[in-house]
Amino acid sequence: MPESFEEQQRKLGEANTHAPKGGVAKDRKKIVVVEEMFGEKIEREYIESMHPVDKETWDAMTDEERVGKALYAPFNQRVYEIEGEIICEQDVGIPMRDGVTIYADFYKPKNYLGKLPTIVSWSMYGKRPNEYNGDRFKIMGVQPGTVSKDSKFESPDPGYWCRKGYCVANVDPRGVGHSEGNVELFNSADGKDGYDFIEWVAAQDWSNGRVGLGGNSAVAMTQWRIAAEQPPHLACIAPWEGTGDQYRESLMEGGIPGLTFPTHAIGMTVGPNFTDNMPGMALKYPLYNGYWKDKTAQYEKIKCPVYTTVCWNHFHLRGSMLGFRRVRSQKKWIRCHQEFEWPDTYCVEGIKELELFYERYLKGVHNGWEMTPRVRIEVMDAYNFIYQKNRPEEAFPLKRTVYEKLYLNAKDLTMAKDQPAKEAETSYDGNTGLVEFDYQFQEDTELTGYMKLRLWVEARGHDDMDLFINVKKADKDGNEVPVYILGENAHPGAWGKMRVSHRKLDEKQSTEFQPIQAHDEIQKLSPGEIVPVDIEINPLSRFWHKGEKIRVQVAGRYVRNEWFEPLMWETDNHGDHVIHTGGKYDSFLQIPVIPPKYQVGDYIVR
Repeated sequence: MPESFEEQQRKLGEANTHAPKGGVAKDRKKIVVVEEMFGEKIEREYIESMHPVDKETWDAMTDEERVGKALYAPFNQRVYEIEGEIICEQDVGIPMRDGVTIYADFYKPKNYLGKLPTIVSWSMYGKRPNEYNGDRFKIMGVQPGTVSKDSKFESPDPGYWCRKGYCVANVDPRGVGHSEGNVELFNSADGKDGYDFIEWVAAQDWSNGRVGLGGNSAVAMTQWRIAAEQPPHLACIAPWEGTGDQYRESLMEGGIPGLTFPTHAIGMTVGPNFTDNMPGMALKYPLYNGYWKDKTAQYEKIKCPVYTTVCWNHFHLRGSMLGFRRVRSQKKWIRCHQEFEWPDTYCVEGIKELELFYERYLKGVHNGWEMTPRVRIEVMDAYNFIYQKNRPEEAFPLKRTVYEKLYLNAKDLTMAKDQPAKEAETSYDGNTGLVEFDYQFQEDTELTGYMKLRLWVEARGHDDMDLFINVKKADKDGNEVPVYILGENAHPGAWGKMRVSHRKLDEKQSTEFQPIQAHDEIQKLSPGEIVPVDIEINPLSRFWHKGEKIRVQVAGRYVRNEWFEPLMWETDNHGDHVIHTGGKYDSFLQIPVIPPKYQVGDYIVR
């Protein structure tokens, strides 16, 4: 039987072992605030934050006294120099509209003339991590010395940008560090605070009135929310790899609770009060409601220039891609790549490009940025090899996409362009097994865009089932051919997930190439019931050479080799999962085939 609410809460507490030094208190205090959100009364739960402690106090504490606390830079309002070229105005207080004060560090060129544009880093990770507990914030894949010690995690580096004529503002948002209030995570309240901060900065006598946002991962996720509030002096944003829908992309992907990683992230939050308890709210409100709607980026309200990026192989992919597609700005660009977010963010090529973007919209320099192609993609091939790099395109999905269906055959575990005439079935143990279907390409083939998988499924021995999908590449002999990130870490492939009781689609949001689940009701299975499910597969761009195979892997669990992020899901599987194909069961994988841009005989341009 599914675990009780109390049992899941207990496991969440145990999972929070990656928190700052000192550990998380076993019985963290909680408060509940009733709030109306999109016409619903929501009981919002906040959990006690790790309390900040300075080093002198920390060193004098016992291990038991350190529980529930974290080493943190002390509150110290001062101005100091860095390497003779940069000044830092530390712990500057900024008032919010409700009277709460938050604190920020402002890094500026020491001898600047005139007024400065500002780049803002906004996240809950703490504004001076290297001063107190820097070993928590490793940027893997980035060589030592690449980023200065004054950089906030996943953020623009003051050591670089100040020398280019910018002010960098590292912010502790509401409830973080020594800032007042409770921590709000990726919602409209956080966005409104960002609005107030930007307008305060723009009014300072040293500001040129142009403020931009920058950073990747969590520091990108906040940008979508702040930009949707439309601060008048927000000149541009650069959300590199940023989730946009906390329900569908983070805590309840496909309707399957995946609370370990969010719990890990929240466990890193340090502040004087309480933190928005998203994992606890996922247990309390497992269906999409006003709380989750408030944590879904309102891309359509964003009108400033946007330069975003996506990694084909990380969980921010869906949010950044949807962001690019849905923002209303006419000035928007996206770059899609294979490598993990941190090496991409801090590489020379990426920094130089970002400098052109900021120079154009924060300094007003006409530098040719508008000539940058709106869409650029890396077409992956195998391992660390890229078939094409930064190929320019006009839109995403690509305008020349041809969607084809590959029909699954349970009899021999293959796929073909024609649906099998005879019905067949295959099964696997829902907790330990998996099944794979292969199709061999008879010619060189590029797939770029969204895939979807339709399966006719049955749960034997239970009333629900969780489906984890990976779409892979194999050589002609059936050996898997992965792509690598962060060295030789094999990524499991383009992915999708679904809890079958959440199979109902949101008809308004879904398209022919991207089915989107509604998550507004539970539809349990009856014994012997066979139902169709349309599973959203995250987009990709990859090349298959003639003779290579595309493989669909279906399992009831997350299948991946070791990886440093604690990605785990709380599944609800019992008995066997059955996949039906052929006849009236049109199980298929829909693929986005990209024809060449130009072809004459054997000469092909892609």
